[in-house]
Amino acid sequence: MYKILKKRFLNENTYEMVIDAPRVSKNCMPGQFIILKLDDKGERIPLTIADFDREKGTITIVVQKVGASTTKLSYLNEGDYVEDFAGPIGLASELTNESIEDLKKKKILFVGGGVGIAPIYPQAKWLHENGVDCDVIVGARSKDILIYEDEIRKVCKNLYIATDDGSYGKKGLVTDVIQDLYNEGKKYDVCISIGPLVMMKFVCRLTKTLNLKTIVSMNPIMVDGTGMCGCCRVNVGDEVKFACVDGPEFDGHLIDFDNVIARSKIYQTEEGRAMLKLQEGDTHHGGCGNCGGDK
Repeated sequence: MYKILKKRFLNENTYEMVIDAPRVSKNCMPGQFIILKLDDKGERIPLTIADFDREKGTITIVVQKVGASTTKLSYLNEGDYVEDFAGPIGLASELTNESIEDLKKKKILFVGGGVGIAPIYPQAKWLHENGVDCDVIVGARSKDILIYEDEIRKVCKNLYIATDDGSYGKKGLVTDVIQDLYNEGKKYDVCISIGPLVMMKFVCRLTKTLNLKTIVSMNPIMVDGTGMCGCCRVNVGDEVKFACVDGPEFDGHLIDFDNVIARSKIYQTEEGRAMLKLQEGDTHHGGCGNCGGDK
């Protein structure tokens, strides 16, 4: 059992929880995720790690209420417990594999939207703790639903905010801010984008024209989190990958976002899963290749 130490609502549909999980916090790195289960009959919920504290033995998660399980989780309070909290899972951020001295020579840009803003924080924080500067662009529909502004402002050199309705920061999209920065003469060596699929699609479309290497996190399409369900299948160039076992980060310029978006919608129904199984044949199943996928 894993105790909820802290809880706060970030907006009407999004909340943050700090979980007592020493083993996970001891071993995790920015970019990885956990799998949470409320009880022995609960749904497996993969969630990107939003922060961790090795000394206190805690993991912070940010959850958006999008279904029954995440809504039921929101009913729990400080002092309550969740039954399973497994991790760390997935590969750490590509940035953590580079030498600090090399990173200090690079100009790094993060672009986040919606709840995807939260998993940007541990990467930017890790860079900051190692003396590496970065710029961050975050976007939301309106000021009321923007999350983690204060946290990210503390760990980046420049923070740029865009809202669809113009209620805060620049009115427009995160891609508008990227273009503005380039028009002003700013250049970057790498972009890391995390957020809704459509947002990442258009970020990659723009950065490709700017010749800006872009890494995206495909955590939004994960369901099972272990490579067994096959939902997080993604075409990366001419290879078939699975976000939970091969990622969640990939080269955004190699991803077929139209396929991912269409597939994620189809996968939500039983008939859709059956059609995908027919279309994809032996490559339909998840990363293990043996479980039978959705049988």
